[in-house]
Amino acid sequence: MQRNEGTIDRALRIIAGLGILSLVFVGPQTPWGWIGLVPLVTGLVGVCPVYSVLGIRTCPAPRN
Repeated sequence: MQRNEGTIDRALRIIAGLGILSLVFVGPQTPWGWIGLVPLVTGLVGVCPVYSVLGIRTCPAPRN
């Protein structure tokens, strides 16, 4: 698959994912924190399935 997330988008997703995931281990210790895996994985991989469906790209166009 082709990447559709830019650098800033990926960094924000990783930070948000780690923050949400920390709710499982610290703080209220709620199982809802596992939802943080979604932005974490999409940030690490660089591909967002929702962006693909909607045709959104936040990364620069590849040079030919």
